[in-house]
Amino acid sequence: MDGFTQARTTHSWRLNVSCEPLVLTEEPRPVPKGREVLMKVSHCGVCHSDIHIREGKYNIGGGKVLNLSDRGLKLPLTLGHEILGTVEAVGPDVTSVKPGDRRLLHTWIGCGECALCKSGDENLCAQPQFLGVQARGGFAEHVLVRDEEFLVDVEGLDPALAATYACSGVTVFSAVNKIRPHREGEKIAVFGIGGLGQTALQLLKALCMGPVIAVDPSPEKRKIAESIGVAATLDPNAPDAAKQLAAFGEGKLAAALDFVGAEGTTTLAINALRKGGQLVIVGLYGGELRYPLPFIPMRAIAIRGSYVGSLKELKEFVDLVRKVKLPPIPIETRPMSAVNEALHDLEAGKVAGRIVLEATA
Repeated sequence: MDGFTQARTTHSWRLNVSCEPLVLTEEPRPVPKGREVLMKVSHCGVCHSDIHIREGKYNIGGGKVLNLSDRGLKLPLTLGHEILGTVEAVGPDVTSVKPGDRRLLHTWIGCGECALCKSGDENLCAQPQFLGVQARGGFAEHVLVRDEEFLVDVEGLDPALAATYACSGVTVFSAVNKIRPHREGEKIAVFGIGGLGQTALQLLKALCMGPVIAVDPSPEKRKIAESIGVAATLDPNAPDAAKQLAAFGEGKLAAALDFVGAEGTTTLAINALRKGGQLVIVGLYGGELRYPLPFIPMRAIAIRGSYVGSLKELKEFVDLVRKVKLPPIPIETRPMSAVNEALHDLEAGKVAGRIVLEATA
């Protein structure tokens, strides 16, 4: 356990066995060296990815699964990747932060040596050390950050909401960037109006992109979309959903953002795109994409994935939030000790926005 000392201890809620509850565990407290920073966690968001990590696999369709052990996930592991806290201790080479500073963690950390990392795309590194995925995460009292550069100043922002920016915020921002620039009047479909989808609706509105149709089977979430201000909503399970989406698009559906990533949502989106349209798949629900290959060049459509975001994008998103005063999505705070109940409720679809766990004294 590099960087640890037996002098003091800390606690984390650790996954020891896939599909089992997280277990409160006492561990040696990290001692930072070099440019490392020890953060005392105050808030950590709960994400759908945490559910996949707990299960240890993704559904990739055809009865097949992708085991997360093939992506470098090893148990035991402390989950949690939407982390905000205060600096508790710093290594001797740290110059930009000091104990007591509040910071948001950019958790999508790569090897730091490959071409992607050196170009600023650490979130795309083939040898990642993502906090809460390959490395110790934020369902804990403390977390050790490899380098001070991964700390983002969020002073003045609501800490519970700001914690979600580390994943849901930067993920949405990166996905929306992929469909820019946007011609005035061209239409956009957003699939999945959970925490990410709601953030996307707010961001599209702030950037004057749209008109937008919000697609979700939940009447409650469609009402949330209406309250944000969309041109239309759609139940994807309606018998005539494809017809309704086509009628909304009127041949002008330039882009679809899929925050679900299921076979049904991707199929509905692809078929509704205009020629030259774009589908950006963000969600990891699972399945496989089936679409006649000749139609892709004939319709000149683009299908691309979007996975979290870079440190640069996270900083840009935080700056944008400050500038446009992006309205908050529904945030429910719970004590860190309620992490297992939070994961259960999120998996059961009982969460309208996001759950953020708070440290208890």
